[in-house]
Amino acid sequence: MPSSPLKRRTVILLGAAVAVAAGARTPVAAAAASPSVPTGEPTPVRIVDDKATPATRSLFAYLKRQQGKGILFGHQHDLTYGFTFTTPDGKASDTRAAVGDYPAVFGWDTLILDGDERPGTQGGTEAENIAALSRCIRRGDARGGINTLTAHMPNFVTGKDFYDTTGRVVGQILPGGAKHADFNDFLDRIAKAVKGARRPDGTAIPVIFRPFHENNGGWFWWGAGHTTSGEFIELFRYTVEYLRDTRGVHNLLYAYSPNSSFGGDPTGYLKTYPGDRFIDILGYDSYDEAGPAPWLDGLVRDLAMVVRLANERGKVPAFTEFGESGTEVRNPQWFTQLLQAVKADPLARQMTYMLTWANFGGTKRAYVPYPGHALLPDFVKYHQDSYTLFAADLRGVFAACTTAVRNVPFMHIVSPADRQRVTASKTTLRVRVTPARASRVTYSVNGGRARPLRLDVDGFYSGDWSIDPALPGNSPVTLTVRSRVHGETLTDSAVVLLGEVAPLPAGWVDDFEGYAGDDAALSEAYTHTNSNTLTLSPDHKSAGSYGLAYTYDFTGSEYTGIGKSVVADWSAFTSLALWLRGDGSENAGAFEIVADGVQFQYRFPLDDTNGQEMRTPFSEFRPAPWDTAHTEAVLDAARLAKVTAFNLYLGRGSGTATKGVVYMDNIRAE
Repeated sequence: MPSSPLKRRTVILLGAAVAVAAGARTPVAAAAASPSVPTGEPTPVRIVDDKATPATRSLFAYLKRQQGKGILFGHQHDLTYGFTFTTPDGKASDTRAAVGDYPAVFGWDTLILDGDERPGTQGGTEAENIAALSRCIRRGDARGGINTLTAHMPNFVTGKDFYDTTGRVVGQILPGGAKHADFNDFLDRIAKAVKGARRPDGTAIPVIFRPFHENNGGWFWWGAGHTTSGEFIELFRYTVEYLRDTRGVHNLLYAYSPNSSFGGDPTGYLKTYPGDRFIDILGYDSYDEAGPAPWLDGLVRDLAMVVRLANERGKVPAFTEFGESGTEVRNPQWFTQLLQAVKADPLARQMTYMLTWANFGGTKRAYVPYPGHALLPDFVKYHQDSYTLFAADLRGVFAACTTAVRNVPFMHIVSPADRQRVTASKTTLRVRVTPARASRVTYSVNGGRARPLRLDVDGFYSGDWSIDPALPGNSPVTLTVRSRVHGETLTDSAVVLLGEVAPLPAGWVDDFEGYAGDDAALSEAYTHTNSNTLTLSPDHKSAGSYGLAYTYDFTGSEYTGIGKSVVADWSAFTSLALWLRGDGSENAGAFEIVADGVQFQYRFPLDDTNGQEMRTPFSEFRPAPWDTAHTEAVLDAARLAKVTAFNLYLGRGSGTATKGVVYMDNIRAE
């Protein structure tokens, strides 16, 4: 979803008749889009749900064999929002108005369930909005397309929307959390809508479900900096197991889709990966915020990485969300240049589908050009290219004869999750074993005595863990679980942080002392944009035991950034202060304070390698260069009373250094 300003970062540190005619396709396109349906023995497919419906298994098999034969085009809310119609009737479509055909992939959102997106209505009953989402899926299927469902879930702690990142929501909705029942209720509505989406013959329509997307960014409550990787992984796993095993939803494929960019490095992409047992589709989201040249280079590199991972793991690679997001049309050949760049790479071209965002109409951006739009001629060429597939091009999507490979037993610690902090003297340990029943499950702490866990009414092997008071506060311990299933031993482990962390003084962002010397815990506390690594440095610091070592890499991008949620009143302070040691390069940095919804920045050089205190008056901060709506805004006391985040960006300068390390400590307002 392209609404967040945190996605617009590259520029920060760098100073109908026509529609019908356009719809004609070349014979090559039709041939490329009509793979033969396999005959003979059923094709085995290894998917998350080994009890999936035949049509769902067939969809997966179709997408796998489609790799390298063409890319399906998708559009969010194609039948419900547009510039060429006002009242949705299940047939009107901006895509159809532009090229005479419907998209091959129709995107919907769980916001329909709350009446926040049509055809859901805010005055509608729960049953009416569930039926509205089911109807959308049926209409997409009737138009000949594939359906995918994104989940912009509300903040279950505050009751606000998905952009409200307060309340450490993930920990509260996992099993044992105060809002767990509310989360289950929401999943129940999803289950009813998906199970209710049926064809006239009564068969359930397959849907690609894509929850918790773009989680490596910090703009959603399930994103980086607002939860740990371990908590996110367990949230995703729980969601799958609840829908599949508890609610009996068997017409879903599950997609995982972080946001750009990774510089082609799979480490960051896989950081929050729930595991092969829980994912069918490896997705990737990326919007062009800075112009084609830098964006395309990084995009192709990352898409190739995703395809490589998908091929290695037997998954489907997909470009799950994309778009041209500038404030105006900057490149009249944007669609065709994007397509050519992807086609030119032997791996990236194996993407199965690419879905762009919704045409909400009015003053909102058009992600699909419509008649009269400047990008329409280029979109027509994109449609006519033999490598793009729209609804009329699809053949045999749900017709393959398949059989599911049965899932072997799998065990994982549900709570406490890896790197989760436990402050009470006793907590409940929960372990899930699927699909089999274990004969014995035990846990141990730091390799100590094994203690038994018992199967509870919720399907977890659980027990109370009384934490040894002799264990030091603010320290990591290793929790290890073992189970016996069908004569085999399964193991899992998690690092748990014990005890409270001493609160920082008013105005402080970080002193880097509260992470128990654990680099992973440090990294989890920050959002990460592009390629960087955070570690604790015992050698380069201002005071205490540790400072921050911020390692950057501009190989795949022109900038990199980290950020931390800071909900505070800084109106009593006048300056930002920290200890800083540059790396002697000609690269530059930028402090950013997000206050009252505006991003204020101050640039600084990295040439000094001595290490010294640095103080910058708030009066010297200016609105981010790209934020034309707030060019005259001032970081005054009124805005400082509403601080929500601190970000720190490094950008490539005129020199040749593409890699380096910058050290910092004691970041605070004074």
